[in-house]
Amino acid sequence: MARSDLERQITAIASLGDPVRRGLYLYVAGRGREVGRDEAARALRISRALAAFHLDKLHQHGLLETSYRRLTRRRGPGAGRPAKLYRRADLQLDVSLPRRRYELAGRVLARAIMLEGTSRMRRALHRAAQHLGRGLGAGARGTDTRAARSRSLTGALAVLDACGYEPSRTNAHIRLRNCPFAALANEYRPLVCSMNLALLKGVLSGAGARGVKARLDPRPGSCCVVNTNALPRQALGFQPSVLSPSATPCNRHLAPSVLPATRPGTEEQCRADDRSADRGNEQPGPEPRRHQRISSERVIGPH
Repeated sequence: MARSDLERQITAIASLGDPVRRGLYLYVAGRGREVGRDEAARALRISRALAAFHLDKLHQHGLLETSYRRLTRRRGPGAGRPAKLYRRADLQLDVSLPRRRYELAGRVLARAIMLEGTSRMRRALHRAAQHLGRGLGAGARGTDTRAARSRSLTGALAVLDACGYEPSRTNAHIRLRNCPFAALANEYRPLVCSMNLALLKGVLSGAGARGVKARLDPRPGSCCVVNTNALPRQALGFQPSVLSPSATPCNRHLAPSVLPATRPGTEEQCRADDRSADRGNEQPGPEPRRHQRISSERVIGPH
């Protein structure tokens, strides 16, 4: 008897109940690149054979993808076989019991705004997203000292991690390696990306993470870049988690939304919608001092 899609998803998630297998999945997902069996075994301090067994099980359940490539420059006879490498799969697992389909409501609302929405409606959407972001970041806000600003950024990054953005440091920047709204953004990119931008503005503002600038830098598999040049290095000392616990600040405010990807948008559309959003997105209130202003230019989902 053929298994339903729900049964397959439950089986895949249940396979992560084994602590070794879960650790391997988290390690591969956290690296953001291809990982070989030897590297994974060393990272978890287990045998190569055990690592290979669990990695192949993860691939069998669709959680990892595989490829083959030589890891050395040796070629020809005696070079050995290409190594089997693993990376996180694009498979998206969403299980709710009883079944919930929040994505249908999300698609209807997004389509209505795209087809008939006025500029006033879009500004209201941006204000709502920014207000929600402020609430998410408020718990991480510190006092106006250098150390407190470092803790505020760390707290803001923890909030983004709990919301599924997967912050990861890359040199002087913090790249958000995942877009929680990627599937919906692929169908309604200008609308969703501008909403996402407003949400991140609110998180940074609510957390009091001054001196942070989010700028457009679209790359495959990532959401945006948060520039931290004006902040001390110790502000980056948070511990991101690929599988965030359910009782997070983000989950207390946001309902899950998972939508099938269809057609991609364009970066030019996002920029145009971003400029339109910025003209009417500001909340009334005192303007912060110039050297404390938070500037953001774009948030974009993976292509």
